[in-house]
Amino acid sequence: MMMVKADERGAPPSPELMAEMSEFIAETRRAGVLLDTAGLAPMAMGTRIRAAGGELTVTDGPFAEAKEVVGGFAIVKASTKEEAVELGRRFMQVHTRVLGGAYTGECEIRQMFGPDDA
Repeated sequence: MMMVKADERGAPPSPELMAEMSEFIAETRRAGVLLDTAGLAPMAMGTRIRAAGGELTVTDGPFAEAKEVVGGFAIVKASTKEEAVELGRRFMQVHTRVLGGAYTGECEIRQMFGPDDA
């Protein structure tokens, strides 16, 4: 899974970024490596459920302590870690090409485990 993180402002993507991302999404779907992808609603619309000391606390966003926000995700099928990293690198290149040098963001790549992996 690739998770795209940005600072807490989490501005909506520009039309230019959406157009470039649409091309990248189409290409990776055709190649069979993109299984699913989506953007996430702004943090202000989110809710957190925290478990601590045997109690649950529900808090609606925005969350004052947030330093970075997961703005979207992609589930990819990669044969190796190197292949997954290359997909993440290309994904972030789209962002820097469209948004320029002022863009600050991060793509975190994590392997997913399913019931058969236990």
